[in-house]
Amino acid sequence: MFIRYIIYLLLIFILLPVKLSAVELKQIIINGNDRIADETIQMFASVSINEEISADNINNILKSIYDSSFFKEVSVNLENNILTINVVENPLIQKIIFNGIKAKKIKEKIAQNLNLKSRSSFNEVYLQKDKSIIQSNLKELGYYFSKIETRINQLDNNQVDIFYEISLGKKAKIKKISFIGDKIFKDKKLKSLIVSEEYKFWKFISGKKFLNESVINLDKRLLKNFYLNKGYINVDVNSSFAKLIDESSFELIFNIRANKKVFFNNLSLELPNDFNKENYVSISSIFEDLNGKPYSINKIEKILDEIDKISVSDQYESIKSSVVENIENDKLNLKFIIQGTDKIYIQKINIFGNNITREDVIRNQFEIDEGDPFNDILLTKTINNLKNLNFFKNVYEEVIDSDATNEKIINISIEEKPTGEISAGAGVGTSGGTIAFGVKEKNYLGKGITVLANATINEESLKGIFSVSNPNFNNTDKSINFSAEAIETDRLSTSGYKTNKSGFSLGTKFEYQDDFFLGLGFSNFYESIETDSTASSRQRALDGNYWDSSFNINFDYDKRNQKFQATDGFRSRYFVNMPIISETYALSNTFDFKSYSELYENNVSILSFYLRSSNSLNDENIKLSERIFLPSDKLRGFERGKIGPKDGDDFVGGNYAAAFNFSSTIPQIFENSQNFDFLFFIDVANVWGVDYFKGDDEGSKIRSSIGIGLDWLTPIGPLNFTLAESLSKSSSDITESFRFNLGTTF
Repeated sequence: MFIRYIIYLLLIFILLPVKLSAVELKQIIINGNDRIADETIQMFASVSINEEISADNINNILKSIYDSSFFKEVSVNLENNILTINVVENPLIQKIIFNGIKAKKIKEKIAQNLNLKSRSSFNEVYLQKDKSIIQSNLKELGYYFSKIETRINQLDNNQVDIFYEISLGKKAKIKKISFIGDKIFKDKKLKSLIVSEEYKFWKFISGKKFLNESVINLDKRLLKNFYLNKGYINVDVNSSFAKLIDESSFELIFNIRANKKVFFNNLSLELPNDFNKENYVSISSIFEDLNGKPYSINKIEKILDEIDKISVSDQYESIKSSVVENIENDKLNLKFIIQGTDKIYIQKINIFGNNITREDVIRNQFEIDEGDPFNDILLTKTINNLKNLNFFKNVYEEVIDSDATNEKIINISIEEKPTGEISAGAGVGTSGGTIAFGVKEKNYLGKGITVLANATINEESLKGIFSVSNPNFNNTDKSINFSAEAIETDRLSTSGYKTNKSGFSLGTKFEYQDDFFLGLGFSNFYESIETDSTASSRQRALDGNYWDSSFNINFDYDKRNQKFQATDGFRSRYFVNMPIISETYALSNTFDFKSYSELYENNVSILSFYLRSSNSLNDENIKLSERIFLPSDKLRGFERGKIGPKDGDDFVGGNYAAAFNFSSTIPQIFENSQNFDFLFFIDVANVWGVDYFKGDDEGSKIRSSIGIGLDWLTPIGPLNFTLAESLSKSSSDITESFRFNLGTTF
């Protein structure tokens, strides 16, 4: 028993040496430092005179000084209550030089987020990390075959220069984009959703043809959101990888598993007892409308938005929401649970990473502000607003506790990306050719302002436009836009006149009610109209110079399920152009309505109405250029601009136009072909009315056609064929049974 007791005592002494060897520190001696002050090293060590210090403290001091990255070697010794710290400083970096790269843009990109900088301390570990960062930055620019070597040049006074010897190699091209797995939808559809595109030799402007990891991640998000809005709640874009085809080209492969399509079933809302349930009746109406429809993440977001609006208006500001899902076969039951929370306020919102974008531009997207009650729903909307700006590569949020018990601090970190783009495109078809070129900057000077300049040339017109748009002018949630335009239209061969028009417009647009947008503006244009000897005397009487100032109103009610390639909902637009100063005082009205629906699986059907009128308020004849011609997509089976009233041999357009269109895709035809879509259409339209002479009876006849269409995603670009047969027409109309259009980008 005595021997066991002795063993226990020995174990205690062995396991607790720190407690027994702790001493009071009387002096700190630091040796070997030149640039780094004693006080700074002592701060790193977190130790002070008269403090109790032990062997464990020695280890922590050693680690803390090493972690500062300022020192190559560190030793610590405690003897006779004196702590001695010996250091060897890391060299000071004089210059960092990138060899092998001439382009300033590439140098700026690869230097982003590096640990080592000029006038900082050299560290071998950070050097290797920076080498990896540079390699990653080069991959984002498409340089997947780059090679990097580092060289350190030792200088006097413990200083160094760092040389990065970089061989860029060839850019990694995307030669082919493939989709594999249970993807449901055709490659043609999926390719139209993503940003990456296949390399073609004529695409000398687009940078989307090069392999880019961040763009591929964006592609995956776009694909996933598409499937989520089509009812595939369990979709898994589980991998995307690039397969090397040759020395500089890859095949980009997306592996998609759509899984089962799911439909909304029972949707319910659970509220706290002190909430007024009568105020949430509109939510029940939304639930009833969604029952039996395919799942859509956009619908979920709209429900949460509506819940938030009602809750905030009822002053239930401190809330959090959650959704409980229960899937039975292909039916989805959802319970939206709203919970009131303790009053927690936002003490501060910090923004990090905005080197270009001004802070007020970012804060304009906030749904919450400092001093407001913390609201989880509004924070999520804020982050989504920032992402939707498309200014940032990544947006992250962090909520931390503050010193006060009922306050939070929100940290928002962003990673900016280039927001400028150059575009060029060309198209050719039975109606002629078109060439377009444009330059666009979406975040001019970091102010969130969009600046656009583009030019379009076709066989009939030359158009140039410069525009500036501020989407949130003076924090009003109203957009302000200015544009200057110059247009030359030559219709001498078809309508007997030529016009040159130039001027400017200024306007505003804002959301007046949910999904209902109101636009107001005014425009001023100077126009010169000339006719040739082939024109009738009546037409020649209308040539001359005109000045027009007008006030414009635009109503836009948009209930589509998505802005791009809508498959459900409708959009109704009405435009009014009212003259203020004019010789003809032409009042123009345009109504355009489109409804989208899926009659069966993978079908998209579109029903549209189009009405337009142009008449003088003072019983004058409107200008030749104010006369109405139907857009070519409103009446297939007829040549563009070759129906309606005629003056001699010239088609002069009308004072009125109307069109009804119905088209429906037939996915069963070419079902197994990945790049073809087949559709059926019916067009009914008319152009009529001539104010400057009487006796045109042909304009009162209804024109109609029926036909089929084929959309083909060719290696060059999208190609559209239509084959149409006129059902009713005027004897003077010129029909066109076959039409095609081919487009591409550069």
